[in-house]
This record gives sequence, structure tokens and C-alpha cells, in this order.
Amino acid sequence: MEVLQHFVSDDTRCSYLPAQTARLDHLLLLDITPDVLERFLERGWRRFGAVYFRPVCQACHECVPIRLPVDRFAPSRSQARARNSSTLRLEIGKPQVTPGRIELCNRWQRSQGARRSWDNQEMDERRYFLEFAIPHPAAMEFAYYDDDGDQPRLVAVGLVDRMPNAVSAVYTYYDPDYASRSPGTRCILDQVDYARDHGLSFVYLGYRVLGCRSSEYKARFRPHELLTGRPGPEDEPVWVEGD
Repeated sequence: MEVLQHFVSDDTRCSYLPAQTARLDHLLLLDITPDVLERFLERGWRRFGAVYFRPVCQACHECVPIRLPVDRFAPSRSQARARNSSTLRLEIGKPQVTPGRIELCNRWQRSQGARRSWDNQEMDERRYFLEFAIPHPAAMEFAYYDDDGDQPRLVAVGLVDRMPNAVSAVYTYYDPDYASRSPGTRCILDQVDYARDHGLSFVYLGYRVLGCRSSEYKARFRPHELLTGRPGPEDEPVWVEGD
């Protein structure tokens, strides 16, 4: 593992809770293996491309890492209905950079920006590659297609990391016209199924932020575990049963 850069950002307006300020610890890493990535995730870090980060906010601790224990997780009735009613076809492979993915990602981000006051940052080929498709030994893509038309239509993409004992939901985006089919829920349940089929123990969902609509839904996947505190690299992480 090669550390190219390590820095802590200045305080900025929090994108999850606008009344709060946010500060992130950043690492720019190369040649990181899936088992080392898993050690980072166990301690509350996330990955976008070669950038690894976690919150180190002074006044707020609402970004709590959350994971699903695969052997005990069971979908709720509404989650099971979302999966059972979905006719989308899933293809699992390596992340790709294509015009269709970039356009779909931008449509998703624009729709979220309008609904949730997110900053609208247009995705281009370079940015998409650096954040979602830069070569990484853990990186996977769950791509969903609607086959009902003349040609298969890409309608949702889940970027996923696979590690020795877990998978991590990095980022999911989908066609807003398909929101009623709950593709986000379907993608999480498919990741749980993938983990179970491959003998993995956990599915990491990023941060649960109560009070933020785009994040607090994660708490509805039960049972789940939450990380206690902000353990350092040599500290043993403590995960506890969530409420």
C-alpha cells in the first residue's frame, strides 16, 4: 500500500445535515488489497476511487457506519415485495465507463438535487472513471436492465466492493422513472444474496445519518450493526446491535 497524500479538510457545510459543519479525513492510496480495504471499512472508512475518507467532525457524530450481518438479516415485508415485484435483469461484472452510465448517473443526481437540495455536480468521463471505475481489485458493478423494450435498457447501477469477508455498497444510482420499482432496495438485497452465496459475513451500507432522508433509510434494514466511536488503525473496532 502506497500513501500518496493524507489531509483533513477544512470545515464545510454538511451535505447530510445542513445546520452542521463537516470535516473529513482523506487518504489517497495506491496498491491497496481487498483485505486491507476491509480493515478500513471495519474502522468506518469509505472509498471513492483511490480516495479513502471518514468523518472527523468536532461537534457532530451523526454519521455512524452501518453494516448488515448476512446470517441474521431478513428483509421486511415491503423490502421483500420490492424484490419480488422487480423484473429487472441483473448483470454482475467490473465497473465500466460508458456514455449511458454517465448520462444515467447525471439524471439521478439532478433528480436528487431537486428533491433534497443536493449540490448538482455534473459527472463527466474523467470524474466517473476516477470515482467509480478506476482499477481496483475489490471493485464490482451490479448493472440492472429492463428487457421489455426493443433493446435492453440500463436503468440502475450499483458500485460494490468485495472483500474477503464482506461486500460494501459504494454508490447506487438509477433512472428516476423507475423509482416506483425500488431499485435501490433491490440492489441492497441482491448484495446480501451475493454475500450469502459466497460465504461472506457482512454488507456495509456506508453511514446512517438520522435526520437525513437520503441516509436514514438504511436503518430500516434489520438487524443491523453500528460502529462505536472512531477507532484508529491499531484499535479493535467495536460494532453493536442497532436500534
